[in-house]
Amino acid sequence: METMYEVAVNAPIDPLTYGGGEFKDTLRLGQSILVPLGARKIPGVVLRQLDSATEIDFKLKNILDIDPDRPALSELYLKWITWLANFYCYPLGQTIANSFPPLKKISNRKSKKKPVVPIYDIAQVPPTLTPEQFRCLEAIEKVSGFSTHLVFGVTGSGKTEIYLRLIEKVIEQGKSALFLLPEISLTPQLVDRFSKRFPGKIAVLHSQLTPREKTDQWWQAYSNEKPIIIGARSALFCPIKNYGLIVVDEEHEQSFKQDEKLKYHARDAAVMLGRFHNCPVILGSATPSLESYNNALLGKYHLHTLKKRVGMRHLPEFAVVDMREERENRKLEKSSELPFWLSQTLFDKISFALKQKHQVALFLNRRGMAQNIHCNACGYVFECPNCAISLTLHGKAFLNCHYCDYSLQLKEHCPQCHEPCVEAIGIGTERVEEDMKILFPEARLARADRDEVQSREEMEQLVQDFENRHIDILVGTQMIAKGLDFPGLTVVGLVMADVALNMPDFRTSERSFQLITQVAGRAGRHSDDPGQVVIQTYNPKHLAIQHSIKNDYQGFATQELQFRKELQYPPYGKMALIRVKGNQLEAVESCMEMLSQRAQALSKTHFNYQNLNLLGPCPSPISRVRGKFRYQFMIKSFDLVTLQNFCKQLLADQRWLSAGTKLSIDMDPYNML
Repeated sequence: METMYEVAVNAPIDPLTYGGGEFKDTLRLGQSILVPLGARKIPGVVLRQLDSATEIDFKLKNILDIDPDRPALSELYLKWITWLANFYCYPLGQTIANSFPPLKKISNRKSKKKPVVPIYDIAQVPPTLTPEQFRCLEAIEKVSGFSTHLVFGVTGSGKTEIYLRLIEKVIEQGKSALFLLPEISLTPQLVDRFSKRFPGKIAVLHSQLTPREKTDQWWQAYSNEKPIIIGARSALFCPIKNYGLIVVDEEHEQSFKQDEKLKYHARDAAVMLGRFHNCPVILGSATPSLESYNNALLGKYHLHTLKKRVGMRHLPEFAVVDMREERENRKLEKSSELPFWLSQTLFDKISFALKQKHQVALFLNRRGMAQNIHCNACGYVFECPNCAISLTLHGKAFLNCHYCDYSLQLKEHCPQCHEPCVEAIGIGTERVEEDMKILFPEARLARADRDEVQSREEMEQLVQDFENRHIDILVGTQMIAKGLDFPGLTVVGLVMADVALNMPDFRTSERSFQLITQVAGRAGRHSDDPGQVVIQTYNPKHLAIQHSIKNDYQGFATQELQFRKELQYPPYGKMALIRVKGNQLEAVESCMEMLSQRAQALSKTHFNYQNLNLLGPCPSPISRVRGKFRYQFMIKSFDLVTLQNFCKQLLADQRWLSAGTKLSIDMDPYNML
């Protein structure tokens, strides 16, 4: 009887069966191999040897070769990644493909490039813990084996020091620790801090590394040469064997959710990784996600709270400016020379801070000069020809699409009516920076957004310049909103807090509360006086704003959780978003109509599916991106298993998909646009 193996192949299909061929006596679980698929030769991973009594009625193809450049995956890791593929309804072989470095390993290679990680010879002496930090650390260490801990601490309360102490114990035990960050922009400052405490023990993994850098770091982490791995969500896929601790910092951040291909959430995947490896998982945040907070309320997570800043420093003071009143006052006074977006309150606080030689950060989650360019004569709006979105003005001369990078030179005359009536409406970081240069010509300014900062080196230099006080005013997007710690920063301005309040998404209020609190938390972290935060808004009574200025997370969470429960939204209900996109609108609409009919029929013929809530199909809020039309279909349920089974049955046969259309499924979606 021929020896047979189940293999997860790197293709959008279920695992396949292959004969062992000449390798039948050497293959083992988790081994990387090469197999034939049609006329191609593709990578695969051995999942298991099949029972010799298994009957097949077709001729098996044999495994072609063993891949010597990829180490075998452990049984625990395979169990985790199989769970990941099943949970997010993604092909197992393509999920496993994330588990390996991009290039082959090169031994004894001397690099001439700047090291990815700072090198220090002597470990820094740890600071003394506050009573809150000590109690939190002690409570976490009392629990052995797998457990999930939510460290809910205000900004500046010393959560990172707790992580460092826990990691220290793990390294003493000869195990590895994984530290996940939501943004690459946070990496330089954190890596520097960790490297001072653990010289020569840090590996860094994120998308901004070159393929060679990533490969070298991957092997150093895998071999336990560097037992502390710091990285963005993709660092989860380094198949470490001896995990002792997993930390997810700023666990509430949306960027932990991947929007393309395997649409996984790194926080939830990290919790399951810790469960399979029987090690503790720490989730840290000043503004926990409602999912994590609800799990803590239910007793699934251990909750630890830090209510005070280190050194008994004050939390920031807030000033909320109603921009409607500001506009009316200016009409009456007819004397203000300030830009339309800048309130007198924020201007005064910036002026005072600069006189005191302090630093200022202005936050606006919009790039460019203006978000909308239109003709006053005929109403023509400059839109992207590839996407259902208006073009953004950059540098007063170029229009750009932030989805497909289409660009167009701005001309004075309207392309439709040819009148010289083109006008820019809105505000972006570029406009804020320009106005600040005019108002404060002596101040040193910098801008942090994706237009200005495009590489790891540029971000590292920006952070270093701000830390060393070579920058007086920093204007930025969410790139500067999270996790960064600057001693000289005392004034933070949210230029337009309403940007995120009107998005068509049930998480809008939560994200706004988190963003306001996190941005505000950058102010006055090292000052004896409270930091100053100015929130400019046209909706000062909004739930997110009112609770954030009172630092009232519990009050906000109570109201928002009640709203979620009534509407069957997470954390109470489970959701799946199915999206079809294609070049031809008629084909996309036809496919979605077919999908809807199949879903309705399936829900009526199976008793278990009758309580599902089917919504759609309908065009996506941004109905066209990169020339492709987009439709979506939402399914809601109170039971996750029922939802997963329904989706698998619904999408098991996709022969009805038209040529040129593509279907994707997003379990627990975060991006509804």
